[in-house]
Amino acid sequence: MRWENHPFSRLTQATTPDPENHTKGTAMTTDFDQLIDRSGTGSNKWSTYRGGSHAGPITPIGPDLKGDGPIPMWVADMDFASPPPVLDALRARIDHGILGYTHATDSYFDAVTGWFKKRHGWEVPADWISTTPGVVPALHFAVKTWCQPGDKVLVQRPVYYPFFRSITNGGCEIVSNTLIEEAGVYTMDFDDLERKAADPKVKLAILCSPHNPIGRVWTADELRRFGEICNRHQVIVIADEIHGDLIMPGQRFQPYGQLGAAFADNAMICTAPSKTFNLAGMHLSNMVISNPELKQAYDGYMTTTGVAGGLNPLALVACEAAYRDGEPWLADVLAYIHGNFQTLSDTLATHLPMLKPTALQGTYLAWVDFRGLGLDQPKLEKMTQLDARVLLDEGHVFGPEGFGFERFNLACPRPVLALALSRLQDAIGRL
Repeated sequence: MRWENHPFSRLTQATTPDPENHTKGTAMTTDFDQLIDRSGTGSNKWSTYRGGSHAGPITPIGPDLKGDGPIPMWVADMDFASPPPVLDALRARIDHGILGYTHATDSYFDAVTGWFKKRHGWEVPADWISTTPGVVPALHFAVKTWCQPGDKVLVQRPVYYPFFRSITNGGCEIVSNTLIEEAGVYTMDFDDLERKAADPKVKLAILCSPHNPIGRVWTADELRRFGEICNRHQVIVIADEIHGDLIMPGQRFQPYGQLGAAFADNAMICTAPSKTFNLAGMHLSNMVISNPELKQAYDGYMTTTGVAGGLNPLALVACEAAYRDGEPWLADVLAYIHGNFQTLSDTLATHLPMLKPTALQGTYLAWVDFRGLGLDQPKLEKMTQLDARVLLDEGHVFGPEGFGFERFNLACPRPVLALALSRLQDAIGRL
């Protein structure tokens, strides 16, 4: 099929800015209000839903602002077209015609390390990087590399739930250094962290930074204190920084590996272009491991899995193009997501004041407290999924601390968000 006849050709094409102005955040012209039909593409978000304990499985249809089909706001990918320079690079690569075995090139590593330096001032030599088919697989590899069955791995609930399976699949025990929540503000419990990290069975601590689902961007002081405790007790830190480029106005992201050699040498930092540039389906991530012994152990385990040794050729091109030329698009999408959060906050304050959103510092995921409705979990899921037909991630899947909360994916066209909020208002009004 010719490109101009392909359904995806309807994607809005933005004007590529002058490359000399990229570092200045020159705006692109992507229309983030545009509805892109994702039906028929195998989209996890738009064609499947795992369902809740009460509502059961639901199969959504494509976005239809005039219909009554479910609106999925759960899977953490964007409903926006990826940056135009990425799409252009992919078309050019496909036009080449050969998609054979591929390895990471010097230009690829230059793009990745150049992004770290330009975006965060973080100097990362290329030989610190191990490529993996995603951050979640990398977590599984990390547990298998540095833990034995029966060991313990520390997390900070409520937290991204795939962490749990990466631990239990390795035959290890989940230990929660549960976050402290006061009036919608989350902080780390360092006294509890000290006690639990002192357990010699605790081998790893998975740090979610920025934190999913609560949207916290940890300060340098918080990260340093976290790291000092882990270092003191020989607990290796696995820092999941997949959302590290998705930072809201007024916030500053601190890469864990930039805190100093003492912290970087006891850590693996997980990075990827997947959330930043909507490339999750490309399954390519970059692990930064500065300690040669840790890196040798990790790469050695990856070799035993059969994963190490090559990359998807399209993923290689997409990642390189995103890091070289995607910054202007990222500036636009961050402004749009921030506007979506303001829309969410203003709508809830005006029409649904019993629902309390946590301040969004990073990620495009809003964490909202529904406990003011007084509903138990089955009734809450029935209200959101069946009555409002809005498919959210239920808070309890992030750990028991999340009961009564819901996570919204705000990386969607604003008309879709507005419709979802209108449906919630109507459904709550009928309670």
